[in-house]
Amino acid sequence: MRVCILGDGLSSLTLAKALVNQKIYVEIFTDKKKQILNQSRTIGITKNNIRYFNKNILNINKITWPLKKIEIFTENLEKEQLLKFEDNHDQIFSIVKNSKLFEVLEKSLNRNKYFKIIYKQKKFLNYKDYDLVINLDFSNYITKKYFSNKITKKYNNYAYVGLFRHEKISNEVASQVFTKIGPLAFLPVSNIETSFVYSVNKNLNLTRENLISLINKHNYKYKIKLINKINSFELLSLNLRSYYHKNILAFGDLIHKIHPLAGQGFNMTIRDIKILMQIIKNKQDLGLTIDISVNEEFENNMRHKNLIFSSGIDLIYEFFNLERKIKSKILSKSIQFAGNQTYINNVLKKIADSGIA
Repeated sequence: MRVCILGDGLSSLTLAKALVNQKIYVEIFTDKKKQILNQSRTIGITKNNIRYFNKNILNINKITWPLKKIEIFTENLEKEQLLKFEDNHDQIFSIVKNSKLFEVLEKSLNRNKYFKIIYKQKKFLNYKDYDLVINLDFSNYITKKYFSNKITKKYNNYAYVGLFRHEKISNEVASQVFTKIGPLAFLPVSNIETSFVYSVNKNLNLTRENLISLINKHNYKYKIKLINKINSFELLSLNLRSYYHKNILAFGDLIHKIHPLAGQGFNMTIRDIKILMQIIKNKQDLGLTIDISVNEEFENNMRHKNLIFSSGIDLIYEFFNLERKIKSKILSKSIQFAGNQTYINNVLKKIADSGIA
């Protein structure tokens, strides 16, 4: 079996590693000789997904930072906790630097005889040469020709991301503050480093000094020594209407893109990989051909789930957006009460951990 992957980002390498582990030949097509990696970006991986990743893709325990609790606050209630998620003091989430994960995946793939990278993506690709072509690239001609029909929503927001060094503390609790101008997340990377994501209206045109001032205002526990380079990108949500064309399957952010407030973007991709690999394995076990039916089965299995999950994330954003506009504590107090109910709290944790079952 031969698979072509278009694009060489983090999701592409993760998918490639899952495939070569099953002794499937993978060729990645890209026009980039070397990725420029952002050293300050981090991603969160849920407990369920980190277990799958370590067992079926690559053991990354050495480069991840485990979190035992997630605390959520809202500026409406000042420093009063809105919600709390934990699992009997066990690991509930893991944080990893994008650059570190990229490096270990790339290193592992380059040693694998089933893997090859080709720097010719702009050249015409004959997709009939492969059993499957999996497209994760927004800019190529295949995306423009076959995968332009999508549901999108622009938030008119920028996400400012960065990493700061601070005095050493026991740093196993992530926190998110729904401030009056947008959600701010603090994501521990080590006992002396923490990353942040601050999503605010892009019309505010925040300077670095403004942003640092706001971070310090909502920082309840860190004694910051140094804030590294701060990057920004525009936010939107996206859901592709059709996942495939013949043997070409769209994948990763190309089929779903969500607001980063819940840290679920890469987790959705890991869940997609898990289902895709199960479909392929089932067909191989039965001696069936790997063909367009893989794409059809994947779309039927995941498109509605991804749409529901994405809509749920958007609903959370709109809820707290409404809370900011009406300047009332009633909504916050209602969420606080509901979140303290054990059953509701467990349901929310399960959905965040495993997605839509």
